[in-house]
Amino acid sequence: MNKIKELYIKYKEVINYLFFGGCTFVVSMASFYLCNKVMVLNEHVSNIVSWILAVLFAYITNRKYVFESKTNDFKGLVKEITSFFSARLLTLGIEEVIIFVGCNLMHIDALIVKLIGQIVVIVSNYFLSKLFIFKK
Repeated sequence: MNKIKELYIKYKEVINYLFFGGCTFVVSMASFYLCNKVMVLNEHVSNIVSWILAVLFAYITNRKYVFESKTNDFKGLVKEITSFFSARLLTLGIEEVIIFVGCNLMHIDALIVKLIGQIVVIVSNYFLSKLFIFKK
């Protein structure tokens, strides 16, 4: 049991990111599905709604559980939030291009394209968060 605990401590950040990244993925995909398939909104509108919900969820969980941010002063918090949302806007742009190419040009089902986009986004977001936002 000690070995498992040691491994968790050693890889805590990655394990927590995978768990909460998975939860964020569910928030994103479920809200995209509801907007696109149930409410029959355009793929791009659905993606932006899902992005807003997922990014709000991700900021809270990444800050508290994954990167354990210790920023307490207002100026530092504003910088952290600005950096986080700016990085997420970058990956939103990447995902929008993937959706445009996949749905509009290649006519692939929106859920499949969203899934592909999410894989790219999750990996990109981890490195952006680790390198630029929640620096230790």
